[in-house]
Amino acid sequence: MKALFEGIQSITEAILLNPLDGIRELELSSWAMANGLNWLFVIIGFAALIYWLKELKKYNQEGNEDYSSTSHSYLG
Repeated sequence: MKALFEGIQSITEAILLNPLDGIRELELSSWAMANGLNWLFVIIGFAALIYWLKELKKYNQEGNEDYSSTSHSYLG
């Protein structure tokens, strides 16, 4: 059982976290390049948020949504 966990540790350290070690070394020479990955994720998140809000607005303007509350009688 100990060999299984040591195998998981070696795979994680040698393969999965290797790109993060490269980013950490890159930070010493260029802060902006090292944080480029973070900025990429921020841009993707903002693009997804804008798309989601546009879709919500489109569905709201169509008027197809059923706004009647049926879960509790006292809500309406």
